Amino acid sequence: MTKRIQHWLAMLVTTFMLTLSVSAVASNETSANSDNERLGESVVRQEITGFAGADYWRMVKDGQEGYTTSKSPEHGVLISVPGQTWYILKEKWMSPLGALAIFGSLAMVALAYVVVGPLKLSKPKTGRKIKRWSRFDRALHWSMAFTFLTLAFSGLTLVYGKHFIKPVVPTEVWGWIIYAAKQYHNYMGPIFGILLVAVLVKWWRKSLFTMVDIKWFMKMGGMVGKHKGTHPSAGFSNGGEKAIFWLLIFFGIAITISGLVLDFPIFDQTRRDMELSNLLHMFSALILICGFIFHIYIGLFGMEAALDGMITGEVDETWAKEHHDLWYNEVKDLPENQPGYDAAQEADKKGSASQNNA
Repeated sequence: MTKRIQHWLAMLVTTFMLTLSVSAVASNETSANSDNERLGESVVRQEITGFAGADYWRMVKDGQEGYTTSKSPEHGVLISVPGQTWYILKEKWMSPLGALAIFGSLAMVALAYVVVGPLKLSKPKTGRKIKRWSRFDRALHWSMAFTFLTLAFSGLTLVYGKHFIKPVVPTEVWGWIIYAAKQYHNYMGPIFGILLVAVLVKWWRKSLFTMVDIKWFMKMGGMVGKHKGTHPSAGFSNGGEKAIFWLLIFFGIAITISGLVLDFPIFDQTRRDMELSNLLHMFSALILICGFIFHIYIGLFGMEAALDGMITGEVDETWAKEHHDLWYNEVKDLPENQPGYDAAQEADKKGSASQNNA
């Protein structure tokens, strides 16, 4: 029995020693291969440095311009040193602060809904309808809203998708998502610019500020504080609507111009032009996104019956009196705002059709 145990122990020791020997040999070979690879890389670097010269590579790293047969701007510069400043501004400052601003805006409207609550009508609706928006107005509004929101989502995907989407989806899916977002953003962007011009031409006269708007702002629109529920006077557009309009126009122009520079890099734009356009594009877009979070909140939750006009084109008489009293006094006696006007128009159409058929 003792001999058998000694025999097995001898075999185990022998096996263990052989394993250590094989491991040592493999480790030596791996180390030798690594040393050879490092030696090879070192030789290559030395040959490259020796071929071009250490001074040459130092100048390239410093962003100095060399000679090239290409006539395109900046083709002689291999490394753009100022581009590092753009990268730091974009990734280390603007992207985090932009995310903070968006989530902060969402938190503020949620807090406003919980703490302040929506602005209710002080009197019941009368049922009498006042014409406010034409079909063209509504079509223009919703076209702009759809274009802006989809561009905002695709742009946010391009900036923040790598943090929120990429980690939770397969690589192939992420590739398709980012490709679709980029293509949609590039092709839909110019359409936003066209709609922006149409919005400016259609509504700029109604959006000029007056002393009435100053008083409206002083009372904070009657939405919060001691003036809540007072419904300060306003014309067709109140001070808040005018502020949103000009916010859209000014920053929308900045977005459109910078977007075209980024969308069509074929007009001798330099890297500095592209970097500045990228920063301006991001900053302007973030301002508009935060502004329209509040605009959407007012339309959907913050004010009773605020969305009716953009859905049907008509608002209730009570809503018109309380929120736009000056405009209501101007249009209340117009024929289209009289009870039974629509029915009379429909009857006239039917009568004309009957006569034509006869």
